[in-house]
Amino acid sequence: MTLEVDQIATFRSEFGGLVVEPHEDGYDLQRAVHNGMIDRRPALIACCRGTSDIVAAVQLARASGLEIAARGGGHNVAGRGVCDDGLLIDLSQMKGIFVDPQRRTARVQGGVTWAEFNRETQLHGLAVTGGVISSTGVAGLTLGGGFGWLMGLHGMTVDSLIGAEVVTASGEVLHASESEHPDLFWALRGGGGNFGIVSSFEFQLHPVGPEVMGGLVAHPFTEARDVLRFYRETTTDVADELTLFAGLVHAPDGSGARLAALVGCYLGSMGEADEAVRPIKEFGSPAVDAFERTTYSAMNSVLDGAFPRGALNYWKSGFLGALTDEAFDAMVECFERCPSPMSSIMLEHFHGAVTRRPVSETAYPHRREGYNLLIAGEWLDAADTDRNVAWVRETYETMQPFMSADRYANYSGEDEVGDAAAAAYGENYPRLQRVKAQYDPENVFHLNQNIAPAK
Repeated sequence: MTLEVDQIATFRSEFGGLVVEPHEDGYDLQRAVHNGMIDRRPALIACCRGTSDIVAAVQLARASGLEIAARGGGHNVAGRGVCDDGLLIDLSQMKGIFVDPQRRTARVQGGVTWAEFNRETQLHGLAVTGGVISSTGVAGLTLGGGFGWLMGLHGMTVDSLIGAEVVTASGEVLHASESEHPDLFWALRGGGGNFGIVSSFEFQLHPVGPEVMGGLVAHPFTEARDVLRFYRETTTDVADELTLFAGLVHAPDGSGARLAALVGCYLGSMGEADEAVRPIKEFGSPAVDAFERTTYSAMNSVLDGAFPRGALNYWKSGFLGALTDEAFDAMVECFERCPSPMSSIMLEHFHGAVTRRPVSETAYPHRREGYNLLIAGEWLDAADTDRNVAWVRETYETMQPFMSADRYANYSGEDEVGDAAAAAYGENYPRLQRVKAQYDPENVFHLNQNIAPAK
């Protein structure tokens, strides 16, 4: 379907934000997302200023038969925040943040990033689990589940979500919470963008920082197996206050030097912080020790430089069944063949408060203690795309014997093999299909980790 000139003119006259067509200045800038590998050309971009703009854009798309892509922060690695030939509903200018320090709540609009969120909430020593890269959008991270440095103590991002304003496929504006449209509220907590466009989120905040203990300790790559075994031992019985990841990474100086790193954040008493992280700092002979007292906002941006906007990215991931020596051998051997000095293999530990909620309490289903493996291919030159994509796929295939069937929805790509929705949502999938049938029976919102409506 195509838009008629008079349709666009009428839309512009009633729209509060910016409307951008392909022939206009700024179009390429507005259509770009974080992943430089994504190059899609929507028929029209609607940069919303408020909820009424979202409603108008949804109504235009429905009337003209255009597909809808919704973008908040634009960080989704599969590029689901933009489409070819459809209507891009862009929330990135919706930046309202309202913190109530007495109630310890925050209401934020759909274009807010975690850096912006933390700036306002940390003014009051409050936070919510918010990813590990601060330029990530609040909307996308939350709707897929949301992990980060606070998850051992405070669970997934969705575990702190207490309300949301949603524009449905019919253009209706609903407020979802435990008491209003509770089925929709349940589905929003992990079910992605399947049920509507969320114009604002309300969170229960937690006392955090501003000072925390966190950062990175990196060892020579020759010690990688020992570092990974130490990581397994340390995280087998770790306090909720400490969330710790491990990774095979490259030195940030561009030299291509390979390292084995431990990255984490301790949220307990600062009087006990030095002792709590002492084993991490004293293990082996680190090449870099930047695990220190810092602010939570700084901690939440410590990995930003490793994932610059515009770099080309291709990722694959999956939860591991167990951390075995054989799995470590495979990781190390695969990383030795890594063609890009920007790529990494990460282990993300899910534990503590994440695991204490029933699987059925939220749409996000992965509540067992364990480790997610992320194979993050990243490079700058498009000429290197084929060999970098091949490395990620080969590494993923090599790691398959060590993986469970579970997948984290926010990492899922466009080329997943098998039933990607079942892997992402597990036993919650049938209920999600029923909610989808109620709020989006025609599957209008399908440019996502899609949930087919129940029949």
